[in-house]
Amino acid sequence: MQPPLPFETVTVLIAEDDEGHAVLIREHLEEAGLANPILRFRDGQEALDWFQGPGRGERCILLLDINMPRVDGIEVLRRLKADPATRTTPVIMLTTTDDPAEVALCYGAGCNLYLTKPRSFEAFSEALLRLGRFLPVIQVAEP
Repeated sequence: MQPPLPFETVTVLIAEDDEGHAVLIREHLEEAGLANPILRFRDGQEALDWFQGPGRGERCILLLDINMPRVDGIEVLRRLKADPATRTTPVIMLTTTDDPAEVALCYGAGCNLYLTKPRSFEAFSEALLRLGRFLPVIQVAEP
């Protein structure tokens, strides 16, 4: 068995339709010291297209919003976890939705972590910095 590859080789994916949130997420991950490649998708369909095309077989971690146009985050999660090629991709739900039923639904569908976006800018910024410091300890399997 080979040792795990360093986290720096993992692509961080952001599926977020809100431009302001997407910029804030990227900036705070980078401020936390993340030097990984970061790709952003504006809706769930863009994310699915990437996984079926250029991203097929790439080591990545997905930060996934729920409320997006075309294909919502829960459907993206379901499809990724149903596909043997993407089943082991770590998925972190990063969303404003804090409904307990939706949280349970996401964990049941296979998300690895569910984070609710705080409503205040300061709290959201701090949460993103903490997330950026947390990501490098995640082990990402080879696809």
